[in-house]
Amino acid sequence: MPLSETHPLLNGTTADSALIRAFRGERTDRLPIWFMRQAGRSLPEYRALRVGNQMLDACLTPELASEITLQPVRRHEVDAAVFFSDIVIPAKLAGVSVEIVPGKGPVFEHPIRTAADVAALPRLDPAALQPIRDGVAATVAQLGKTPLIGFAGAPFTLASYLVEGGPSKDQQRARTMMFADPHAWAGLLNWCADIAGEFLLAQIEAGASAVQLFDSWVGSLSEVNYLRRVAPHSRRVLDHLRGLDVPTVHFGVGSGELLHAMHSIGVDVMGVDWRIPLDEAERRLGGGVPLQGNIDPSLLDAPWGILEAHVRDVVDRGRAAPSHVVNLGHGVPPDTDPDVLTRIVQLVHSID
Repeated sequence: MPLSETHPLLNGTTADSALIRAFRGERTDRLPIWFMRQAGRSLPEYRALRVGNQMLDACLTPELASEITLQPVRRHEVDAAVFFSDIVIPAKLAGVSVEIVPGKGPVFEHPIRTAADVAALPRLDPAALQPIRDGVAATVAQLGKTPLIGFAGAPFTLASYLVEGGPSKDQQRARTMMFADPHAWAGLLNWCADIAGEFLLAQIEAGASAVQLFDSWVGSLSEVNYLRRVAPHSRRVLDHLRGLDVPTVHFGVGSGELLHAMHSIGVDVMGVDWRIPLDEAERRLGGGVPLQGNIDPSLLDAPWGILEAHVRDVVDRGRAAPSHVVNLGHGVPPDTDPDVLTRIVQLVHSID
């Protein structure tokens, strides 16, 4: 199904924005910039708004999700908003019991460890995604020409949370299941792919102008295992978006050895973490791929002179790509001074 004629990409609102043009491989007069995790915990206005509201409740309250999404755009004047939500939201909306535990992250009441567990996973009713559609629509109505980026967790990362029962340093149980019960593993990743695809589709239909697929734990995989046991399922996420001319971005942490494989699922833009320079990333991708990244988040707390030199180096190395959207090499740390982010935006916008 094609985009509605009223969609921001078709009604003249966001198609000519610096971000969308860069995502489509075009160099723009002003280098676009946004930050992963810009909406949320580093902002005092976010912390004030969250008083008395649980994380997942805030994600599923359209007015709150919209306001939190808009806060960093107002403060930093970034070139995109990223919808405030969480990768476990589609699982929760499907009926899986999950909560965000402060200081720990998503915790699933019943980890998925067997073929029977996989078979018992509930289907996601698209109607359950209405709070997401409402939150996106409310946000887009206020953003004007600033594009909204939708997002979802990639199947491997979501499956890792489900198998481990929560965050894990090495995803050992998930990787064991991948080999010990490949049929259950494939079924689990297909389930994750389908709910992620529906999650992205709902955001696009409600007005998101681009989407990003996050694979936070993909760095624990070899290239061979990624290609054989993960990539087909990540590609299945994108199958839900067929016929929609919306830019897609793929990002993974520790993914330097997997960039080419991750790009091969059919995305437009590759996000790069802080571990390899952008010119090397472009070389590994074979050239011709728009890039996003990759300021080292650890330098956000460094003296300005050191951070400025690093940002300028990132921009210089990004010139190896056909286009570049400046971002961090991971998300904004919670203790980041918001004024530093604003200053980075101003610096990037000043660079010719």
